[in-house]
Order: sequence, then C-alpha cells, then structure tokens
Amino acid sequence: MFDAMPAFSGERGRHTVLRSLLGRSLRRLVGEGTLILRLPGGEQAEFASGRPGPTVRLNVKSWRALRRVMLNPDLAFGEAFMDGEIEPIGCTVFEALDLLLGAMAGGGGGPRRLMRLREGISRAMRRLAQYNPAARARRNVAHHYDLNGQLYSLLLDPDRQYSCAYFRQGGETLAEAQLAKKRHIASKLLLTRPGLRVLDIGCGWGGMALTLAREYGAEVTGITLSSEQLAAARARAEAEGLADRVRFELLDYRAVDQGYDRIVSVGMFEHVGINHYREFFHQMRRCLAPDGVALLHAIGRSYGPDATNPWLAKYIFPGGYSPALSEVLPIAERSGLVVTDIEILRLHYAKTLAAWRENLQRNRDAIRALYDERLCRMFEFYLSASELAFIHGGHMVWQMQLARRQDAVPLTRDYIDQ
Repeated sequence: MFDAMPAFSGERGRHTVLRSLLGRSLRRLVGEGTLILRLPGGEQAEFASGRPGPTVRLNVKSWRALRRVMLNPDLAFGEAFMDGEIEPIGCTVFEALDLLLGAMAGGGGGPRRLMRLREGISRAMRRLAQYNPAARARRNVAHHYDLNGQLYSLLLDPDRQYSCAYFRQGGETLAEAQLAKKRHIASKLLLTRPGLRVLDIGCGWGGMALTLAREYGAEVTGITLSSEQLAAARARAEAEGLADRVRFELLDYRAVDQGYDRIVSVGMFEHVGINHYREFFHQMRRCLAPDGVALLHAIGRSYGPDATNPWLAKYIFPGGYSPALSEVLPIAERSGLVVTDIEILRLHYAKTLAAWRENLQRNRDAIRALYDERLCRMFEFYLSASELAFIHGGHMVWQMQLARRQDAVPLTRDYIDQ
C-alpha cells in the first residue's frame, strides 16, 4: 500500500504519508458533522462534512495505532480503543462509531478498494471460520459465556436474558420487555396443555425454561455448552422448586436423542455456523413430535450474506455468524420441516443493547473490580457497535416457527399473544 506513496525518508516521512492517507480517507468518510483527531505529536486534524451533525473528538496516542487502524479498521479500531491507544474526548465510543458507521451506511467513502479486498477474503474464509464441530463449539461458548456469572448479572435484566427483548410500546423497562419476549415466544409454541415436553436448545441461565415450566406447566429440558450457565440454571431450578419439571444438561444439540412436543432455541443459532445448518435442522426434525411445533429466534441480516466482523469474531463470538434468511430458508425447506410463520423484529435489539450499555455504565466500577478496565472497554465497544449494526447496518432478529405438519398450528396468527 505504501509503495505507491511519495518517497519520504525516516519516521517523519512515514508520518507525513500516514497523514495524507488519513486525510483522503476521512474526508470521504465523515458524512455529517465533524471528526477531530488529536494526533500523537499533539497536532490536531479536523475533518468536517460541511453538513450539520455532531462533533466527535478522538485522542490517538500512537502512530502505531493509527497505522493499524488505517490498514484494518474493522479489527484495529476496537483493539486500539480496548488498549487505550484511542480515547474519545468529551464523547463516548458509541457517538464516535455512530458518526462513522452512519456515514458508511449512507454511502460514505473510505479506503474502499482495500475494504472490498478484506471483505472478499472474509467471505471466502467463512466456512473455515464457522467450522464448529462439538469440541470447537464448546471452546467457543466457553470463551464468552463462562466468564464470571456476576458480570452478566450486572449487565442484563434480573432474569439474565441475553437476547433481544420485545418492546410492544417502546417505553417498557428491560425486565418488562424481556418477560414480553418470553411470553411472545411461548404463545408461538402453542403450549395449550400442561405436561408438554419442551427442548430448549441453548438455554442460557435458564430463564426461558423456568418461565415455560412455571407459567405454562411444561416439562422442559434445557441444554447448554457453558458450565457456568449450567450451574446457575440448576441452582435456580432448585431454588424455585421447579427441579422436578426442569432439567438442565451440558449437551451439544447434535447429541440429543429423545423426542419432544416443542423445541425452542433463542439466541443460539448464531453459534451454529453455516456448515452445520443442514445438521441443525435435520436434528430438529428428528427430535420434534409429528404434531410438534418449534420456534427459532436468531439475529439476521437484511442485506444478504456477509461475514462476521473480525473484531467481534476474535474477542466476543469466535465461530459465530448472523445469517441472512436467504441462507437459512432453503436448508429449512429441505429438512422436511414446514415453515409456518416468520416474524422480523427490527429495532427491538437496538433498544435492548442500549439498555445493556446503560447497565454497563451504571455498574462499571463493579465490573472493573471483577476484571479490569480493558474488559469494560471491550464490552462498551461490543455493545455500542452491535447497537449501531441494528440502527445503521441492516441487522434484525427473525423468529421462525416450524412444524412437521401443515395443520400443527392454527390457520391464522390470531392465537399469538392471546
């Protein structure tokens, strides 16, 4: 990349080249408002769009960080923020990302040739990155979900629902919206009588399974690959007196060998990987009773197939991917299951992530005491970038209802939430 630049000798020359590259890139990238950078030598660089908008100031502490961000912004910007090499001044990292990601969503520029090359490589490597046999899937889950359980108690609602909430009116508290999500899903499962056997794939800390047993009389088996989640879920079942109706196991979905009247999976399908979709749906069909109903809830993409952001894949969800429906539906159709309903939730997850971000800031001292400031910055970047992906990047949540028979669910959707 630098071979095509004018010849400058020494460190000063390299910094001159970097300033030139930076100027060309950011002038095209800032679509609205102003970006002001304080460079390592104390110099200030201002990039104004000429259109009304926010002013964002960033302190770039090292030329190394700036070089890395210029070469690979998708990975290096988050790393530089985590390491304290780039710091917002008088604003948050959410506001900085909002300025930059909003411009890109609106057709802003940037070093497009290099970005297209990186994106092409990422898409070509998707299948390798998402190869998740059972042992690797267990390691991937442990990377994120086997952190100290107290961390998630400080970030999430009291039920520790770690997936998109359901905001009927928009002004609900996080706890109210998460309860509404569980009841919304339960209505789609048609739990019309007590004693129905339910499999919860990716049960988390047990909140969904316990709700289905407590409120609907279901007999629930929840499976997870996280030992931390397993211990917490079992303890909750015992404490609530539901251990006779809710059983939690450390088990991969591929190892399930029993039949169920209902199957639910919330926020787990993103960890399956595109190589394993056929296996997942065939296993769902094999375990579902002939008159059974299944509900799959997952993050998706409105703009077609893509690749997982490299920072997210490295630090948050290794092996993870949020698919477009065009990647999922053909495989579901060939599995022998009938897709009986699909619902798209658009900005619900943006509101959920905003609430988690508020919890992070409110409990930052306690989270820092559990780990350190670097982990706080990692979660701040993760939650901010994820929220903006739903606002600017075409991410959404889809809920897919499936059955083995056409007549397993009513003729109309009137039964949902009744």
